[in-house]
Amino acid sequence: MALRHAVLAALLDEELSGYQLAKAFDLGVANFWHAQPQQLYVELTRLEKEGLITGREVVQDNRPNKRLFRVTDTGLAELERFTAAAPKPSFIRDDLVVMVQAADHVDTDELVRQLTERAVFARAKIDLFDRLLHTMRGERSEAEFLRTGTRVGPYLTCLRGLAFERGNLDWCERTVAVLRERRTAH
Repeated sequence: MALRHAVLAALLDEELSGYQLAKAFDLGVANFWHAQPQQLYVELTRLEKEGLITGREVVQDNRPNKRLFRVTDTGLAELERFTAAAPKPSFIRDDLVVMVQAADHVDTDELVRQLTERAVFARAKIDLFDRLLHTMRGERSEAEFLRTGTRVGPYLTCLRGLAFERGNLDWCERTVAVLRERRTAH
C-alpha cells in the first residue's frame, strides 16, 4: 500500500486541511499507516497534481488562509482499483521484537524497562481506541452499529487497531513475566 491510498481513504468523508489530515492520521489512520505531517503535505501536493484530489482555499479572519482537500471521481476510481487488487501480507518489523530475540545475551533489566514502556503505550492506545469506538457508535451497541451504521470502515479499522494493541499489551506483559521469572530462577 502506498501513502496515497491511506490519504485518499482519510479524505472520503469530508474535506480536510493538511493539519486536519495529520490529526486524522494520529487518531485513526495511524493504527494501520504511519506518516509524518511533512509526508502528508507532500502527498497532498502530489495527489492534487495527479487529479486524485482537489483543493480549495478558505479565507479566514485572524488566521492564515487554509486549503481544504477532497477526493475527486478519479481518486475514487483509484481507491476502487486499489481495493480490487490482492493485498500484500503484512509483516512485523519491530525493534523491540529484535531486542527480545537477543534476550539470552543482553541485560534483561533494560529489556523489561523497554517492554514496560511499550505496555504503557499499548494501554494508552487501547483507551484511545475504546473512546473512538464509543464516539463513532454513540449509544448503540456494537452489533447494532455494525448492522446499521452509515460508515463502518473507520470503525472496523479501529477494531483492528484495538486488537493489535491488545496483542502488543499481552505479549509485553507475558514477556516481562517470563524474563523476570528466568532472572529469579538463575
